[in-house]
Amino acid sequence: MTPIVEVQQVWKRYGSNIVLRGVSFRVEPGEVVCLLGPSGSGKSTILRCLNNLERIDAGSIRVNDELVGVVEHQSQLRLMTDAQASRQRRDVGMVFQNFNLFPHMTAIENVALGPIQVLGIPKSKAREDAAKSLTQVGLAGREAIYPRQLSGGQQQRVAIARALAMHPKLLLFDEPTSALDPELVGEVLTVMRNLAQTGMTMLVVTHEIGFARDVADRVVFIDHGVVVEEGPPGEVLDHPVTERARQFLAQVRTETKES
Repeated sequence: MTPIVEVQQVWKRYGSNIVLRGVSFRVEPGEVVCLLGPSGSGKSTILRCLNNLERIDAGSIRVNDELVGVVEHQSQLRLMTDAQASRQRRDVGMVFQNFNLFPHMTAIENVALGPIQVLGIPKSKAREDAAKSLTQVGLAGREAIYPRQLSGGQQQRVAIARALAMHPKLLLFDEPTSALDPELVGEVLTVMRNLAQTGMTMLVVTHEIGFARDVADRVVFIDHGVVVEEGPPGEVLDHPVTERARQFLAQVRTETKES
């Protein structure tokens, strides 16, 4: 089976700062893979490279068996045009830390915007589908509400509905609960658990160890831009091989108990 995501020896630097150092991993269709690691380890950069929001310096990324960011022309690789990159992003939904909703638009308008502008779906059909997406994330009846009238957890669920409305083959989550008050984290994780049960392919950057343990098929632990450990959550989380992974997991558990 062809993987949905195939990252091979990817390097990324910002000036003299090397963020990714030969990262490689795969995500199979229907898998949930969680990227764990300390802040600054390169996890979010990986997602941005996968969605062609950042260009890699070396290696290759394939999503849906297509090279990301480049096209082959006469046996040579050339950078994609903006139009080609936009087309490629249609099959990939991304949920950010800080929601990124349009404050002047209602929930249903935020969700319907992409299908109308990017997919060319008629407005009435897009709003009908948007209402279904909002229902899927537990926000039926909140279609006409503006973001400022919603809690952080509800705003993030609107953001997830917006990603779902594009009918993606892959969903990327970049620390989707990190901006939420602790009491609101559970409602977002519940939506993500439900999506996983539908067979949605998901790549999740998170510090929520309990979620990774319960939902992930595999965990990839990254530190200083290198994949340090990878495997089933029961192995990586309960029996980490490296000292760095043991230290990180112990710290996360301590912080969770204190909060």
